[in-house]
Amino acid sequence: MPASHGLSIGYLAERTGLAVSAIRYYEAQGLLEPWRNAGGQRRFHRADIRRLSFIMIAQKFGFTLPEIREQLQSLPNKRTPTKDDWSRLSAGFRTHLDARIATLEKLRDDLDGCIGCGCLSLPTCALYNAEDKAAKNGQGPRYLMGDRPET
Repeated sequence: MPASHGLSIGYLAERTGLAVSAIRYYEAQGLLEPWRNAGGQRRFHRADIRRLSFIMIAQKFGFTLPEIREQLQSLPNKRTPTKDDWSRLSAGFRTHLDARIATLEKLRDDLDGCIGCGCLSLPTCALYNAEDKAAKNGQGPRYLMGDRPET
């Protein structure tokens, strides 16, 4: 198929391993911008294979679709992204990934001392949250995530 005709959604699904419905969803979320041929069928750029692969990897790393969309908005839609484009994206994700890794390491290290204790009432327990005071700091196990209880 000539590149000027674009790729069909079925071919894109076959190449990426994604369901056609997932590709349509990503389109609806503004992550892809296909065009329509004379028959009204979606057509995609060859670069969209790489875009979808990036989306899948970023999701596995825990990034949300809005975060991924923000990064992808800096990429050109009409050409295959260059090595410099991808380097810029990866640099943008590096800080976020480093912070996530640090959080996971802290959780791993802190959980060694409390999983299985069963009491959840010791003043030193990072899970104990009397009267849900940590809620004002956000969702999740705030003390395990690095917040300090008020004394």
